[in-house]
Amino acid sequence: MTRTSEQVSSAPAGPEEFQHEALLYAGSDEFLGATVPFVAEGVAAGEPVLVAVPEPRLSALRDAVGDVGRHVAFADMARIGANPAHIIPVWRDFLDRHGRGTRPVRGIGEPIWADRGPDELVECQRHEALLNVAFAGSGAWRLLCPYDTTTLDPSVVDEARRSHPILSQAGTRQANADCQDLDAMGRPFDAPLPPSPAIADSVDFVSITLPSVRRFVARLAAGAGLLPPRLDDLTLSVHEIAANSVRHGGGTGVVRGWTDGERVVFEVADRGHVVDPLAGRTKPALQGVHGRGLWMAHQLCDLVQLRTFAAGTVVRLHMHTNR
Repeated sequence: MTRTSEQVSSAPAGPEEFQHEALLYAGSDEFLGATVPFVAEGVAAGEPVLVAVPEPRLSALRDAVGDVGRHVAFADMARIGANPAHIIPVWRDFLDRHGRGTRPVRGIGEPIWADRGPDELVECQRHEALLNVAFAGSGAWRLLCPYDTTTLDPSVVDEARRSHPILSQAGTRQANADCQDLDAMGRPFDAPLPPSPAIADSVDFVSITLPSVRRFVARLAAGAGLLPPRLDDLTLSVHEIAANSVRHGGGTGVVRGWTDGERVVFEVADRGHVVDPLAGRTKPALQGVHGRGLWMAHQLCDLVQLRTFAAGTVVRLHMHTNR
């Protein structure tokens, strides 16, 4: 029997704080048993609700809540969160539309599912940690993040415990002692990337040779089968990251490019350091001059990976050739 909210133990976050909660569920019945009451209670309390989960769970939840769904916004996470860096801006927009933290709201967001590729999975896990950084002090709202324990590797579930201060499973809701602290989750990301292949093409650049970067990217991407306008988007993105290297990364850098199955990948490396954990995930101000390159790359590419090491920074940009 699914427990109601009256049967659930209290969690540590107060009513005026952001509550980031991992829901560990085993199959569709447990998913619906936890999410339907969560949605219904929010609607009954007059709280705006946004549900962003992949199909087929999206349709199943919409059907299960019935008429209550008229008051709920639904979004396919496989579409809006294909690039995990797009998800925090979605939640920011949701909060901005509904009081900017001055009134209670709630959401369900499931960014991780079994079909995620390994590169996407790492970036999703980073995203889950950064949610705590992005919305610290953002006001009274609850975000429930479901994880299917029947399809996900146990290591993925273990990582979820490290990024969610609240944990729900089998009808219980409690503080999660395994969660990292906020400082740890906000540190610059230095998890090693898989090495670029030995056959990768490369070009060094400085300020006056930036046009050669665009030609290099366009030639390699076209040879991999990427077509306009996505070819143009990728070329612009790599150029913008290289221009950042010139401005902030020591004035020089190297671009490497290669194909990986049905993806074309480019990597920009320089001697700079990125200290903002939310770089590329926060929309730059209209009058601002910083942060536009990474933001643009995230908007135009299928996946962007950012790593900062003692020796410098690496930005890796992915684009599928079959989309």
